[in-house]
Amino acid sequence: MNETGGTRAGKTIAVAGASGTIGRAVVRECVSQGYDVAALVRSDASARLPELDGAKTYMVDLSDPTEVVTAMTAFQPDIIISCIASRSGSPKDARKVELDANIHLLLGASGRGASHFILLSAICVQKPKLAFQRAKLDFEAALIKSPIEHTIVRPTAFFKSLSGQVGRVLKGKPFFLFDDGELTACKPISDADLARFIVNQVDNPAARGAVLPIGGPGPAITLKEQGELLFEAAGREPKFRSVPVLMFSLAAGFFSLGAWFSDWFAEKAEYARIARFYATESMLVLDPHTGEYSAEATPEFGVDQLFDHYRSLIEAAR
Repeated sequence: MNETGGTRAGKTIAVAGASGTIGRAVVRECVSQGYDVAALVRSDASARLPELDGAKTYMVDLSDPTEVVTAMTAFQPDIIISCIASRSGSPKDARKVELDANIHLLLGASGRGASHFILLSAICVQKPKLAFQRAKLDFEAALIKSPIEHTIVRPTAFFKSLSGQVGRVLKGKPFFLFDDGELTACKPISDADLARFIVNQVDNPAARGAVLPIGGPGPAITLKEQGELLFEAAGREPKFRSVPVLMFSLAAGFFSLGAWFSDWFAEKAEYARIARFYATESMLVLDPHTGEYSAEATPEFGVDQLFDHYRSLIEAAR
């Protein structure tokens, strides 16, 4: 167990999902801002992550409500920050993690000193077509109805989610586009900038009861522009290959035929729907009046740029 010496206003923050990419960044930011931090992790190996230095680490099975209550009773946090998220996005996993585990956190914190619950959600829930999005919205609704004050943060795309083709480019392979690569856009945000934004809401009275969409420093960029940035960072001429979005629709339709009698088919159908969603929907604020995504309406925060992230990944790989 790692001990922390920070006592900002005597507040203790419990970070759920502390071993995940964003969770680790949030723990680091909480510690750097002087808060006492309880990092909730799944395993002893996660508890030894160097990014969690300065925090107290607790192994907690969030699927077990009794275990969650025991943990909350032990350290009685003032603030809960939940960074947990489904790894697969499958219907069963989404409900277990996005909804049930967060409900256990919320109920475990109730009556044990917690006054503020900050939820890391996602901007894609604006147009809920997928199981994990509906599960996120179900918990958002439960959180809003609860007696604990809430803040819901809905970020756009993470740098990590836009880095899957770095290896391909370094091997001289083409960058995959969906259709012409201009179907979608986002304002990507780094782990560190998002963590700073989240932790800044702890002492922000205006964040209480708010749903906060947030992007990186901008401007909004398309998939093709992401590819161009990556090739520039690698010092190579752009080379693209188009993948038709129709492929995902056909795959979703095919696997759906067997979804009624097979969990395997149901999961594959959902994965195809997830791929189609991200190939066709922008990660920007959705204008409720026009039904269109708006880069101008998407708030910006932070200083980190995607180009610099790509360059650091390329330098590390070479």
